[in-house]
Amino acid sequence: MIAYEREFLKAHEQVERLVEIVQQAATAGQRIDEVERTIFIELLKVGFHLLSAFVRNAGDGDVGETIDVHTTANGPTPTPEEGQTQEARTLRRLPAPHVRRYVSIFGELTISRWVYGTREGQAIEAVPLDARLGLPAGDFSYVLEDWQQRLCVKESFSEATRDLAELLGIAPSVRAAEVMNREMAEFAPLFRLQQSPPPAEEEGELVVLTGDGKGIPMRRNTDQPRTHGQRRTKGQKANKKQMSYVGGVYTIDRFVRTPDNVLDELARKAAAAERPKPRHKRVTAEMTQVIDGEECNGRVSLFATLSDEVRERNPGGKKTVVAVMDGEKALWATLKFFLPSAIGILDIFHVIERLWDAAHVFHAEGSTASEEFVNDRLRMLLEGKVGGVIGGFRQMLKKHHLSGAKIKALNTVIGYIENKREHMRYHEYLAGGYPIGSGVAEGACRHLVKDRMEQTGMRWTVEGAQALLHLRALYLNGDWSDFVAYRIQDEQDAIYPYKTCLPA
Repeated sequence: MIAYEREFLKAHEQVERLVEIVQQAATAGQRIDEVERTIFIELLKVGFHLLSAFVRNAGDGDVGETIDVHTTANGPTPTPEEGQTQEARTLRRLPAPHVRRYVSIFGELTISRWVYGTREGQAIEAVPLDARLGLPAGDFSYVLEDWQQRLCVKESFSEATRDLAELLGIAPSVRAAEVMNREMAEFAPLFRLQQSPPPAEEEGELVVLTGDGKGIPMRRNTDQPRTHGQRRTKGQKANKKQMSYVGGVYTIDRFVRTPDNVLDELARKAAAAERPKPRHKRVTAEMTQVIDGEECNGRVSLFATLSDEVRERNPGGKKTVVAVMDGEKALWATLKFFLPSAIGILDIFHVIERLWDAAHVFHAEGSTASEEFVNDRLRMLLEGKVGGVIGGFRQMLKKHHLSGAKIKALNTVIGYIENKREHMRYHEYLAGGYPIGSGVAEGACRHLVKDRMEQTGMRWTVEGAQALLHLRALYLNGDWSDFVAYRIQDEQDAIYPYKTCLPA
């Protein structure tokens, strides 16, 4: 009997056995969830035999003693690009079949096939069976890789590996999952570059971008070990953090409000029912890292990415571009460099935090008086009376006998508002229907970074953190399936450029 026919027969036998198992379970009165688990386990066994039959039916990759391919500096290729130096080469079938491992969601297969090259011991240049089956570059199937990395972007590598193993009875190791994560992430930047903008009819009137920074706990530099038992110095943290810069772009319709509308919404601590929803929000995160010996600043990389997307989603520059961020000077400077025409808005919630700081100079925390203090100043700011708020605070400094600490606190608030007043024309923003809160950036920092990168005990290298951030962003943006398809096709094109040279 031919090998693939034996595998088909085993699959049939397994199905017949499964029918018997279910019948016996019905007779024994088994609980449905127990039967459900048993069926799933048995179906995995059926799948293993069917997949084995498929591989066996594909043959052994013997396409004759020789095959002819064109070669360039990049290796074998059926159709060299214009201008490339090329030559026709003949590859010979090596003396004995080579074996490779393939780990599928059903289990591990061993595949024996003929390979082609110049001679044994030299690099294998063509593997017809691998090309025909579309096998991945590594040992693990694209499906297994997809499923495990879907878990890895949401939970720790160890948890993802354990969960997948419990479901399938097989999973790559934690170390393999980490390596796989970095290898997949190498395709992320190019995938984002080739992404098409959302359909124009699905976009809102305004293009909005946000940016913020979030620290990630890093692994201790092993080149500078701390002596066992040595105490940290004052102010020294147990684990150093490195800043990741997180941003997002979305479109939204205008939403004209009055100061009263905003105050009412804040008082009720609920979003207005008629508030338009962000459309096609895409988030990303970048860290400062060394690439090819040069330092690439994460903040600059982020805004370069955001500005490219803004331009793609604003063809002809017809839409108003709005940037809503907190008060970090470096963020505003980078924004001005990449998108000088964007309307910069200081996130109102960061301003409210400063107003509470000022309120607590004069009133007890949690008091009605402190709440009224904040509401009065917030109304003035929303009405465009920034100078009035600053002037009022300065008068209060003179009229009240404050302690040194309280004087410092109030001066800090005054300095903050003075330095940011260029981006505090809230009366204009409300009249224009612009958003004035950076909830998208705050949410992205929490969801994209904190929820995954700051779980208990986690410590990262820059390379590992950046890889996961790229993949997690794609997942949160809803682009995961498209990315996986792109990554598979890109790898297939790279490892099997000779596929069209093979006989049908």
